[in-house]
Amino acid sequence: MKIVIFGLAISSSWGNGHATLWRGLCKHLTRLGHTVVFYERDVSYYAGARDFNELPGGQLRLFSNWEETRSLARNDIADADVAIVTSYCPDAIAATDLIMSEGRAIPVFYDLDTPITLARLIAGESVAYIGTRGLRDFALVLSFTGGPRVVQEFRDRLAARDIRPLYGHVDSDIHRPVPPEPRYCTDLSYLGTYSEDRQRGLQALFVEPARARQDLRFLIGGAQYPDDFPWSPNIYFVRHLPPSEHAPFFASSRLTLNVTRNAMAEMGWCPSGRLFEAAACGVPLLSDDWPGIEEFFTPGSEILIAHDAQDTLGALAMSSSDLQCIAGRAYERTMEQHTSDKRARELVALLEQAVSSGACRQQSEEA
Repeated sequence: MKIVIFGLAISSSWGNGHATLWRGLCKHLTRLGHTVVFYERDVSYYAGARDFNELPGGQLRLFSNWEETRSLARNDIADADVAIVTSYCPDAIAATDLIMSEGRAIPVFYDLDTPITLARLIAGESVAYIGTRGLRDFALVLSFTGGPRVVQEFRDRLAARDIRPLYGHVDSDIHRPVPPEPRYCTDLSYLGTYSEDRQRGLQALFVEPARARQDLRFLIGGAQYPDDFPWSPNIYFVRHLPPSEHAPFFASSRLTLNVTRNAMAEMGWCPSGRLFEAAACGVPLLSDDWPGIEEFFTPGSEILIAHDAQDTLGALAMSSSDLQCIAGRAYERTMEQHTSDKRARELVALLEQAVSSGACRQQSEEA
């Protein structure tokens, strides 16, 4: 298949989780023999932290504004089998209109931010990447989030027809066990872009334990942290890590923490890609709790759950051998179920089904 994608970003992982997910998917889609063309608006904040300049086996099309790329996009769509529009794509509505007007490629919408999308819709707010017709014109709607609410909400609020989950994943070529590096060595790490709605969880599960255990080293990696973040002398900071540095960052941690954004935690069934990345690097996982987490990792066996600072301190007090047993089981589960290769195959199966259904509908209409 030829697959054309209109997305937020693949060229820079600065301040967004979309890039690493698309890199893993696109790599394995091309390895499976498919052609991928990725359209990304070239904006200054991503250009200034660009860590991915070409799409091996595919094409990365950076453009300054939609009008300048409309003709090229039309040509790509004209001979494509599938055209995908994603959440937070700055030109999502214009791309959707173009795909529908051409009527050639099977239209697919992939919401990598489902809980945020639905939270805004429920609050009566507009969603910049979804037009007035909702999702009714898309043959397939993919959601980064699963669980019982998503299908009903997308059908009721956006008139979506076929909704399927496509969860996060990890590119095991990049995220894998490596030797620890002294600059990243720490007792508890946290990797993530700063977000106000994660701050309460980070305060309880990371900052407070750091203050209680001044004898231990704590490390944060990420972008957009404000100057008034509640630092303490034993909390260290690494500003924005490109994906190539994730493996040594995680592999140098005795334990790593995941904190979920509020909307995602409330909806559940929305595992952060960071969980799979860390597990693939062989580090023990500590996470806040949310509905559906047990479908991805077994609490107490493959992942530790923290509700407050005392839970974090309890995890830090565990023996290294017990923590490594947990890490080993999480690694095995991730390699079996959550790699980019496996997710790409899931995506291909869903797209082939959508293409087949579209062809059947066209033949029925012609008859």
